[in-house]
Amino acid sequence: MPPKSAEKKPASTGGKGTISPASTSKPRFLRAIDRAPAKSAAPAAEKKEKKPKAEGTRKVKKTRKETYSSYIYKVLKQVHPDTGISNKAMSILNSFVNDIFERIATEASKLAAYNKKSTISSREIQTAVRLILPGELAKHAVSEGTKFV
Repeated sequence: MPPKSAEKKPASTGGKGTISPASTSKPRFLRAIDRAPAKSAAPAAEKKEKKPKAEGTRKVKKTRKETYSSYIYKVLKQVHPDTGISNKAMSILNSFVNDIFERIATEASKLAAYNKKSTISSREIQTAVRLILPGELAKHAVSEGTKFV
């Protein structure tokens, strides 16, 4: 018995299924699920219809994550050109840099407040580094910092 006009099947696409224009904006893994052949042959009349999107809605833009990874990678290549770094190690170094930055900024802010100044200068940064970093490490950090100021 030939299929009824409402139940006509689409032309064969080589077993790949059909891709609707709405599904091309979906992520790759969701499109693969849509292309999978249906397990049960349900009539087309019982399928749920897609609701049209409201005209005022927009796609939510993905926010950019700011990291120091490109700078860490450049320094690594200057020091050890033949060495790579894993994503996990890069994540650890990135959180380390963020932590040290936050500590120095907080301490410099407190020092400026103690001296009744509204501006953080290189002097407050230098003093904050001396207070936060221990001994020899603070001396090296201060000497490297004064080279670039």
